[in-house]
Amino acid sequence: MSEIILRVENVTKKFPVANKKFLTACDDISFNVRRGETVAIVGESGCGKTTLLKAIMNMQKPTSGKIFFHGVDITQLTGEDKRQNYRNIQMVFQDPTAAFNPKMRIKDIICEPLLNFDLIKKSEVENKARALLAQVDLPPDFVNRYPHNMSGGQRQRVAIARALALEPEIIACDEATSALDVSVQDTIIKLLVKLQKEKGVTYIFICHDMALVNLFAHRICVMYLGNMMEQIDGDKLDGARHPYTRALLKAVFSTEQEKNQYIEILPGDIPSPLDIPAGCPFQNRCLHCQEICKQKKPAFHELEQNHFIACHFPLEN
Repeated sequence: MSEIILRVENVTKKFPVANKKFLTACDDISFNVRRGETVAIVGESGCGKTTLLKAIMNMQKPTSGKIFFHGVDITQLTGEDKRQNYRNIQMVFQDPTAAFNPKMRIKDIICEPLLNFDLIKKSEVENKARALLAQVDLPPDFVNRYPHNMSGGQRQRVAIARALALEPEIIACDEATSALDVSVQDTIIKLLVKLQKEKGVTYIFICHDMALVNLFAHRICVMYLGNMMEQIDGDKLDGARHPYTRALLKAVFSTEQEKNQYIEILPGDIPSPLDIPAGCPFQNRCLHCQEICKQKKPAFHELEQNHFIACHFPLEN
């Protein structure tokens, strides 16, 4: 088993809102990331996935908790130490069009991180950009194009090339395929898997699509209303035992299912993040809710080896 290179320990992030209230985007989140693996974080919109990723990227400081990269708490880094740490963890954003400067050529977009860290000279930009484009299966003559001269899938490949430029240990992908056509998603995922095999890069992958992450993620973390509900190995996802994870899996449609097959829909609505009920945050939508679920929040504990859950009454396999 490979070594743990990133540890997220009891991370909580709260944002102040009106009337002296707080919105808890992440509530006591903990998980580990091992070298060379893909950890997928899934859940509905607003569950805190991107906020958690921004804390890992050191773009936002957690309200409490710690994030260790090779044993160093990166939440405490400041100044030049913080800047240098960005070389270790790079990010691929959901919308490359918004992430790129439209007036910059592709070669300058890709090599900007290298110039910022004085790793190459300006005279080396074009050759380095061509080499990085080759890694993501794009023609070398794309170096002189602008972002608007490329398709969405091509722009996302450029975003991956830019993330690879500094040779980071971890690449964080914030819904990097959600804005792409399904066929393009497939090529991007295959590219990420290929790069992982060649370079041993580690991915943290934010996504809504359970079917997609089930294809390539080594570990899957399921979040709901800022809480971690379940963590399970990707190849054991069929054995998920939290009612919310099972509901997400039932929402995956198959092209082979019968036309009259019943589709089970979660009852109720997501509570306001400003008024999360006491006890289990999933209680009002859970078909298995009991009285203790309304009174006591379930502890996040290890149910089986490498299988963690926050539920008083885990479902049977």
